[in-house]
Amino acid sequence: MVAENKVLEIKEAFEKAQKTHNNKAKLISALKQRYIKSHNANSHAVRFRVCQLINKLLGSMSENAQIDDDLFDQIHEAMLVRVKDKFPNVRIQAVLAMARLQDPQDGDCPTVNAYLLLLENDSNPEVRRAVLSCIAPSAKTLPKILGRTRDVKENVRKLAYQVLAEKVPLRALSIAQRVQLLQQGLNDRSGAVKEVVQKKLLQAWLRLLEGNVLDLLHRLDVENCPEVAMAALNATFALSPLNELAQNCSNIDNRKLIPLDNLSCENSLYWRALCEYVKSKGDEGEEVLEQILPEAAIYAEYLYGYLKSIPVMTEEQKADFAQVENVMTKEFISQQLILLVGCLDTAEEGGRKRVLAVLQEMLVLPNTPASLVSLLIEKLVTVLRDDDKRIQMVAEIISEVREPIVSVTDPIDENVSRKRQIKLAEVKVKLIETKQMLEDCIAVQDFGQASELKDKITEFESLKNQLMKEAEEPEMKEVRMEKNDPDTLLKCLTMCSELLKQMSTDKGIGPTMNGIMESLILPGIANAHPSVRNMAVECLGLCTLQNKELAKRHLVLLLQIAQLDDTKIRISALKAVLDQLLLNGMEVIKSKSQNLQSDSDTGRGESDTQQDGQEAKEPEEEENTVNNILSLLLGFLDSEIPELRTETVEGLAKLMFSGRLVSAKLLSRLILLWYNPVTEDDTRLRHCLGVFFPLFAYASRSNQECFEESFLPTMHTLFNAPGSSPLAEVDVANVAELFMDLTRPSGLINQSKKTDDYKELTVHDSLAIRICNEILNDPAAPDVRIYARCLSTLELATGESVCNKDLLMLLDEVCTEVKDKVCLRALEKLISQLKGESKDNGTKDVNTTINQGPAENGEENVENDDDQLKSTKKRTKRGQKSASTATRTTRSRTTRRKTVEVSDESDGEEIIEAVPETVTRSTRRAKAAAMEKTKMNLTDLISREADQSS
Repeated sequence: MVAENKVLEIKEAFEKAQKTHNNKAKLISALKQRYIKSHNANSHAVRFRVCQLINKLLGSMSENAQIDDDLFDQIHEAMLVRVKDKFPNVRIQAVLAMARLQDPQDGDCPTVNAYLLLLENDSNPEVRRAVLSCIAPSAKTLPKILGRTRDVKENVRKLAYQVLAEKVPLRALSIAQRVQLLQQGLNDRSGAVKEVVQKKLLQAWLRLLEGNVLDLLHRLDVENCPEVAMAALNATFALSPLNELAQNCSNIDNRKLIPLDNLSCENSLYWRALCEYVKSKGDEGEEVLEQILPEAAIYAEYLYGYLKSIPVMTEEQKADFAQVENVMTKEFISQQLILLVGCLDTAEEGGRKRVLAVLQEMLVLPNTPASLVSLLIEKLVTVLRDDDKRIQMVAEIISEVREPIVSVTDPIDENVSRKRQIKLAEVKVKLIETKQMLEDCIAVQDFGQASELKDKITEFESLKNQLMKEAEEPEMKEVRMEKNDPDTLLKCLTMCSELLKQMSTDKGIGPTMNGIMESLILPGIANAHPSVRNMAVECLGLCTLQNKELAKRHLVLLLQIAQLDDTKIRISALKAVLDQLLLNGMEVIKSKSQNLQSDSDTGRGESDTQQDGQEAKEPEEEENTVNNILSLLLGFLDSEIPELRTETVEGLAKLMFSGRLVSAKLLSRLILLWYNPVTEDDTRLRHCLGVFFPLFAYASRSNQECFEESFLPTMHTLFNAPGSSPLAEVDVANVAELFMDLTRPSGLINQSKKTDDYKELTVHDSLAIRICNEILNDPAAPDVRIYARCLSTLELATGESVCNKDLLMLLDEVCTEVKDKVCLRALEKLISQLKGESKDNGTKDVNTTINQGPAENGEENVENDDDQLKSTKKRTKRGQKSASTATRTTRSRTTRRKTVEVSDESDGEEIIEAVPETVTRSTRRAKAAAMEKTKMNLTDLISREADQSS
């Protein structure tokens, strides 16, 4: 009754506070003695109303209102206590009540410190939202507000961007912070968050800059982060009609071009973004695109003129930072201008030919920067549609770059030189004789003869000068000279790589490409320069995708490179090998056995016994080859090079998802690698596996059976891990819970009609039998409790069936052997459910499942930044990847979910699973039969490899 009376009195005071009052300070003073002391009442309703009353009273006071210092201290102390209340609603009202009690200029303000503590650690998202709405931005609080843009909850992220748009000016943020905000906000998985960034944050920044988009780009790092700037521009363009965008483009002149002297990083990027955005609108944007972009031939001349203006720096100029910066700026502008070629209308023959000529000429020029080669060849290949024409033109360009025409001095033959000297002497003698005859004719006044002699003298003088010039100047000859310097080879290999990327995979390797491979790619693999070798390996990998025989021939070479070369080159070779296995399956590594078989078929003189022996060796050789490749890939999983390990994991995940590999032990290795604390900083690896596991498990029942087979080996590895191993820190209960969730029968995407084989037995049924047998092996083991919890989370059908009878017999036997009371309670609960005694077959008792409270709080508290508190318990680092799965088991098993939570790093990120198209049984069988030809079960090989290593 006392609590109820307090609630009634507080309600009356609250109603008074809502009414107009002449002096709110007097009202607060009158209520302080009676109500502020009630903030620590036992009833949370009383505490809530007290905090709410103080919030309303303080909020309704004018900005210049004053209260007594004693009253201020009492309210302050009371609210500091209430922000730590165990009920979220009380904490929210306490946070709101302290909004006017904070002092942002005080570095040790208790209110600000309390806000920051709640902002980082409070498990309730509404409390974090309340803090965001109240906290005053300052140098101390701004990093924490920015951190909430990476919160796990959509509403918190949304409010954080709203606060930044309304309260934080653009100049208060560094360039890195601006870029990070736009990059995260415009790529957020939530449409509501994207909308806030697009319509509020960007527009607030533009208002501060008086709508100048180029000024906004100047305040971003467009040279290093052009993708973020492009995303921001596209978000801005989406809010304006196309005609208005064309009118606002004031940088172009009457030629629809930006003058070369006015080109900058910002306006070139803006021009490119605008043209690409307008072109993406299709027919609607064609007319607008004609207003902001000239014809192809005009633009080609414009591009050619700017690219030729890029200077070639000497070694002395490279030491000058100002000149280097100027050249880098010109290269960035050139990249934007080259990318604009994709927006040109190349349907007209003349314009297309001129564009191709300009691109081809720029590729041949020796002073073209290396950073522009890939873009130039990419646009060249895009303009050309036919693969044969592409190959022919790129081959001509490579030939011009690799073997340019140069003028060389032709060596002079001694005989030719002697003949020339003799002839010159004869001419001189004749010239002297003719001059003497001329003098004689003049003396006798024979002027007719003198005129003829004068013409001869002129002829002899000309011949004499010509012979003397030939003797002084050596003869020049134009020849093709092959260049093998690293820059030239890298340029040629880059062009070859871009060509192969654009070619269709069914084109094959023709004579021209075969010649390029023999003369350029294969010699490049043995080059001493690492960048040349890396590009050559990439080209070789792309070539092997075009031809299966070529892949078989060079597979061993790629495997050797993957083990012996530099890290970057090893990764390129590993990618090539994995691409081969993904495209062609295990057929790639069966070349030796097939060659042996073909030889035996053609050799007529061999005996039957020799053929039988050769056929017997074929499977053994094939098995050894597969085993060697598998050992190599498994060795990369334990590599100390994170990039190499991540590429291997990603490749193996693709192979398993596509059905090329089937191995329960390999799946166990991947799961252990996911949980291993060693890979905690490898975000890409963990994100890849976090997406792969649920997609792979829910794709088919056979995949869930693979998880079922890997369950017990994974558990044994974790239970038997020595104390010095990183696996000893993994939370085994979370790992077990992940297995239970991934093998749920209700989680399968394709819920087709069950066949006779699967009509009664599900994956969880067979898994329950495995777990029971494992418990019976050692009923007194400490890990029995985890197995019992796993049994309580399984989706098992109730009623009478053969499977249930066998399972009940096993459970009864387990109950007689196990002595642990917690396990017995869980098992008895499960037995009663299987017998149909419990009406609620879909929900498990909280006491018999894994404790989910810490997991849920952990999921809400996880942040993706580096500002996590050092004082968090060690358990937050153990099994953190399956923390999100703890929330799944509390849901009803009868509910069919459309999304799957994949990992804690994505913080509640949902992956929408597409509903597959229905296929007929004959099509499915045909597809399965085709896949079996290249599908290989490697479980036995992995087991053998594990036994050998042990």
